[in-house]
Amino acid sequence: METLFTGNCIAGKAAFTEKRKEAWRMNANRVRIEKLQQEMAAAGMDMYLVPTADFHQSEYVGAYFKVRAWLSGFTGSAGTLVVTRDHAYLWTDGRYFIQAGRELEDTGVTLMKMREEGVLTVDEFLEENLPQGGCLGCDGRTISVSQGKAYADMMEKKQGCFLCQDDLGGKIWNDRPMMSREQAFLVDVKYVGRSREEKLADVRSIMRENRADIHLLSSLDDIAWLLNIRGNDIECNPVILSYVILTEKDVFFYVQEEAVSLEIRAELEKSGITMLPYYQVYEDVKKFADKDTVLLDEAVVNYALFENIPGGVKTVNCINPSKPMKAMKNEVERENVRAAHIKDAKAMCRFIYWLKQNVGKEEITEYSAAQKSFQFRAQDPDFLDLSFGTICAYGPNAAMCHYAPTEDACANVEPKGFFLIDSGGQYWQGTTDITRTIAVGELTQEQKEHFTLVLKGNIRLATAKFMYGMGGAHLDCLARGPLWERGLDFNHGTGHGVGFLLNVHEGPQNINWNSAIRPGGYVPLEEGVLISDEPGLYLEGRYGIRCENLLLCRKGEKNAYGQFMEFEVVTLVPFEREAILPELLGAEELAWLNAYHRHVYETIAPLLDSQEEREWLKEATAEI
Repeated sequence: METLFTGNCIAGKAAFTEKRKEAWRMNANRVRIEKLQQEMAAAGMDMYLVPTADFHQSEYVGAYFKVRAWLSGFTGSAGTLVVTRDHAYLWTDGRYFIQAGRELEDTGVTLMKMREEGVLTVDEFLEENLPQGGCLGCDGRTISVSQGKAYADMMEKKQGCFLCQDDLGGKIWNDRPMMSREQAFLVDVKYVGRSREEKLADVRSIMRENRADIHLLSSLDDIAWLLNIRGNDIECNPVILSYVILTEKDVFFYVQEEAVSLEIRAELEKSGITMLPYYQVYEDVKKFADKDTVLLDEAVVNYALFENIPGGVKTVNCINPSKPMKAMKNEVERENVRAAHIKDAKAMCRFIYWLKQNVGKEEITEYSAAQKSFQFRAQDPDFLDLSFGTICAYGPNAAMCHYAPTEDACANVEPKGFFLIDSGGQYWQGTTDITRTIAVGELTQEQKEHFTLVLKGNIRLATAKFMYGMGGAHLDCLARGPLWERGLDFNHGTGHGVGFLLNVHEGPQNINWNSAIRPGGYVPLEEGVLISDEPGLYLEGRYGIRCENLLLCRKGEKNAYGQFMEFEVVTLVPFEREAILPELLGAEELAWLNAYHRHVYETIAPLLDSQEEREWLKEATAEI
């Protein structure tokens, strides 16, 4: 159809353009970046790097550390901002392309889509654009040792300088929130299976194997696991801002005094743990002697802290000994994990029943639905918190993998199409993470086909039998295969490790074909590992689908060929029967699904509060 523009329309269009230009000029994030550029010029910096990180290389960070978000306007959990004298660039991954595109509008920040064809990496960009004899700056506390060394080497080759002592973003952030110092709490051995004394002994044995006198530990989940302590300094991640210096005889715990009660302090002292002020660690590492050998993980210890270690001190770079120990849940933890998922399943089943009964009858928004799911979980006496911010997304919003509704910005849930909820809880018995895509009304044939393909991938991974020594990179094709066969894919990993009453994303294990091509990315799947199984499909502007269960890795048959491994599914919530096309599932896949649904019903139905809920669950898990 031909469109005719009148003179008035053109005038209106011109007025709109000018208004847009003014909005762009006055954008708060643009003003902040310009102030940063002024500070850079004063410091003689050509570029300034702002990662998404605290001083501990945490995946998620507290409000005090959200400098990148404050400067750029992009609020996603992953991204790196690079500011030049006259421009700014933001790198993020496929989970956030849509969100970042929207949030960066009018900021003057260019979105750099990671791993897309023709897009330079951050390091490639710096290498290509920093001038000879130039200067790169950043806050050295927010980058790892390995990153800092790489940047220092690059600038040395360019005969330039690397300045890492200035927090320029923090300097111009006048109303910056205070650093969190929420109250810490201890976790009983009945939940975690091993005392802090036993864990300390295990780590010290690895130190001795590496002939290390000292272990410098800065990753918050490792510290929490090692000392059987938890905190509330990062939303949904029960960790406490802290450092640890461990020797053969001593444990020095650097923490904000306000975060630890006298009772907890006394309990830690019984284990030979000495508490010291949080920032004192930067001075104490200067006292390491030349005769000392320090074991540390250069991927997580921050560069500024490392630079304070005297040059004559020998360092041993290896993965934190606690990391693989933490990943492999012991028998006590596994039993508790199963119990946590039963609790979580009860809450999720009640939520799905509520949603299906009320959609179209009362106003339900993405935000109110998220609140309702929280309320169901909170009714359990062992529930402590969410394990991450709930992703509640209806219709097109579900195509944004990490979409997060707010009270002021959310869609109404209508009685048609798909509703996606990705959520989880922190219980004394462990951490949960589940995604269900729910039919809230009539579905198209295409939607059913796409849902079934995603579910098919989930089942293939859950039922995998594989040889010991294989990693998640070897198994990813099982989950993606049904989509790949149709020329479809999803732009995120298929599986991530999950902590025990800890971070919902936990390494070193993962299920992602990409990990095989990244240095240090390949890690064998060990018995006791808790990992997610979450293939998906996202069609921008239309809908998103994801099916996620958590799996416990365990030993299977051992024979002449070697040790076989398999998975135990611990999530116990039905998949959406209304969205399944049985003809797309193989006989074995269908048999597995029916058996799974039968197990869900038998386990969860007796726990539900009403006959109506039980009747719904019976129907939701009926044989297909």
